[in-house]
Amino acid sequence: MKTDFKFSNLCGTVYRKGNVVFTPDGNSIISPVGNRVTVFDLVNNKSETLPFENKRDIRRLALSPNGNLLLSVDELGQTLLVNFRKRTVLHYFNLKDKVRDIAFSPDGRYFAAALGRNVQVWHSPGYVREFAPFVLHRTYAAHYDDVTSVSWSPDSRFFVTAGKDMVAKVFSVDPIEGFVPATLTGHRHAVVAAWFARDMRAVYTVSADGAVCVRRFRLHGVEENLTFGEFPIVTNASDDEESEEKPRTMWFTETRHYAQQSARVHSAAFNWATNMMVLGFTNGVFGIWEMPDFNLVHTLSISRKQINTIAINPTGEWLAFGAAKLGQLLVWEWQSETYVLKQQGHFYDMSCVAYSGDGQYVATGGDDAKLKVWNALSGFCFITFSEHTSSVTAVQFTKGSQVVLSASLDGTVRAYDLVRYRNFRVFTSPTPVQFTSLAVDPSGEIVCAGCQDSFEIYVWSMQTGKLLDVLSGHEGPISALAFRPDGLSLASSSWDKSVRFWDVFDRTKVVERMEHSHEVLALAYRPDGKELCASTIDGQIHFWDVAKAAPAGSIEGRRDIAGGRSATDRQTAENSAAGKSFTALCYSADGTAVLGGGNSKYVCLYDRRSRILLRKFQVSQNQSLDGVQHKLNSRNMTEAGPRDLIDSDGIDSDSEKHVDRSLPGVRSGDKSNRVLKPEVRTRDVKFAPTGRQWAAASTEGLLIYSLDETLVFDPFELDADVTPDSIRELVRTGDYLRALVNALRLNEQHVIRSVYESVPPKDVALLARAFPAVYVERLLKFIAHVMESSQLLELHLKWVSELLTTHGSFVKTRSVALQPVLRMLQRNVVRLHQDIGSVCDKNYYALGYLLRQSKHVAEAQEEGDGDVDMHQVFADFSDDGE
Repeated sequence: MKTDFKFSNLCGTVYRKGNVVFTPDGNSIISPVGNRVTVFDLVNNKSETLPFENKRDIRRLALSPNGNLLLSVDELGQTLLVNFRKRTVLHYFNLKDKVRDIAFSPDGRYFAAALGRNVQVWHSPGYVREFAPFVLHRTYAAHYDDVTSVSWSPDSRFFVTAGKDMVAKVFSVDPIEGFVPATLTGHRHAVVAAWFARDMRAVYTVSADGAVCVRRFRLHGVEENLTFGEFPIVTNASDDEESEEKPRTMWFTETRHYAQQSARVHSAAFNWATNMMVLGFTNGVFGIWEMPDFNLVHTLSISRKQINTIAINPTGEWLAFGAAKLGQLLVWEWQSETYVLKQQGHFYDMSCVAYSGDGQYVATGGDDAKLKVWNALSGFCFITFSEHTSSVTAVQFTKGSQVVLSASLDGTVRAYDLVRYRNFRVFTSPTPVQFTSLAVDPSGEIVCAGCQDSFEIYVWSMQTGKLLDVLSGHEGPISALAFRPDGLSLASSSWDKSVRFWDVFDRTKVVERMEHSHEVLALAYRPDGKELCASTIDGQIHFWDVAKAAPAGSIEGRRDIAGGRSATDRQTAENSAAGKSFTALCYSADGTAVLGGGNSKYVCLYDRRSRILLRKFQVSQNQSLDGVQHKLNSRNMTEAGPRDLIDSDGIDSDSEKHVDRSLPGVRSGDKSNRVLKPEVRTRDVKFAPTGRQWAAASTEGLLIYSLDETLVFDPFELDADVTPDSIRELVRTGDYLRALVNALRLNEQHVIRSVYESVPPKDVALLARAFPAVYVERLLKFIAHVMESSQLLELHLKWVSELLTTHGSFVKTRSVALQPVLRMLQRNVVRLHQDIGSVCDKNYYALGYLLRQSKHVAEAQEEGDGDVDMHQVFADFSDDGE
């Protein structure tokens, strides 16, 4: 089994905090998700998480106008310079203060960063050959309170800043003759944002109370407005000599408008192309106004919490909104009033995860009582079920992947139809209990759930929804359930230090019991059903031979799973007993490895046969989470507690937290107000049925790790005669069978693909009959991989059909080993079928018209008449449609 898994995508979380940014083409949006950056392609409907991490949660993002450079700034000012097109980190830099805003100039030569009360302007890397990537141009210090935003002028010569001191200031990048930095006053609350108009004849400022001011630039004592940036020189002619003097210029408030909303303004954005101003309020409402007349276009409520960030694409058609409180990311097309993107992650932690049988879908359950189903390929959530009233603790797909079941602490197990997207079954117990585990037999007819209070297992029928049996015997909470792959028995683990085997179809059989020395937390069956593994609270993984009911070995994983030290821990990470056990186990698709996760930052992959650790994955390096660091700095400990838990400047504070909800007469305030860091942990892990990826439900979201396909050289039965040149010569001479076999032996992907695509479709049947059986698995795996990106659909289907028909007996004898490959093929074929079916359905009438037109053209040519009556074509097609 290959172990070169690497992080590939982050699902389940779409936005945490910070600002969102559109790409220059306006087709993608960049969103900060914790300490990672996710790119959502709005045209191709895909998401991608960039392969780098900041040290802490990202606060601000900035993308250069040409789309080449991305600046990612975390909470403490640590900055990453990223080549956005190559997805690589170029440089690490520390701005040494908390950054409230950062923006590139329109020409891309500078970027400005708001650091406390100051603004620093830096040279953008790459325009001038310099030794250091970051060169400070100048520091501007003029505000009396923190700067909230920075905005550039269209000509990149000036920028305007807004601050909490209720003023906006205009600065120049370089000294300009006749220019004096200006201070724009008149607001009664903190200024949220300020922008230049496209023609630079006005500056718009907006404050937290909804006041919008239009500022104009003119000569002192002259009624005519000037274009900012042009400073006239007046010549005075005296008797003796001529002298030039600078006339006095001034900014004045031309008009003042108010957004009539009951809430405060929390975020704002302005677009030069459409002269639109968008304001986001703390009650989840946003409004669009046309400037400079402040004409209301429309308002809409899109969230129940405040809107933290707003972005407008360059053409002004799409508006992006982020709500950190609910983890929402929305893209709204304001002209047609439709959603382009509407995604929301789990409000609280993600507790469980499950793959569908074909690996195409991933279902997740969370502590927010919601069940979400994600597309594993695109990374988007396409359906959310919210019928549960308490935390979802377990999720399971049926074999056909058309039904997903979930167990919850509200005492119900619900079955959802993924075809009609509805809850069609609700399984309950005679007395209220809390379900913590779930299992479905391979046929999908029997549903079992274990509870944590009455220590019983309930068995229902899927078809009738009736309770069939109650399995009693455990003396502690049920921690996990699993059906054997053949469906003959049910295994259950409990805190009573035992694993039991039940025959749900024949209760006369004796219940087998496997004793452990400590409480059992998780269990999993090997895909062939001959072995079972169980983890205990002392950090060990025990293996059992199912047929003999005897132990087959164990793994001491206590040191492997041990995580970091919490900020409030009195003991070091080595001496702490917390988090040193596996709470989730899963076998790989071929049964050769075991994956385990727990309440730590690590996920461990073990070899089943040799019982050794193959790899240890760290799910997050985000220091904003608790338990990531092994050692803590004693200088960060204060009299009031750890420094990380104190929001000293209020930059991340919420206005709701400052509301005093204490009872009348209480003098010391609300004792329940506190800041807590979430703890890094992995609640569940699952291997995909294809065996090429696995998912972990962690504090950061749903982390998906896939096999690294960038291996340079991995030959198979190679000899000196097999070279790329010899393979090309065989293709040129038409010896496709030898060329394809040699390409598989060389195992260079581009060589295999060139030979594979050069085979004529009419020769596929003959080549498949003579194809060696030892290479069938490799060829099927290659076809399954290339189907995701290639458009040669007929060639792929012919190869798959002929190989499975000709080598059916070989595939059947190696069904266990080939199961991941066959599932991957099934997933891709189903996806292609759905895509082609959708295109055909949407273009049904156009295809019918083209077919009918070609028919009439052919008839006209046969009759010798080149003219075609189009009215007759439409009439015939309408008759056929009816």
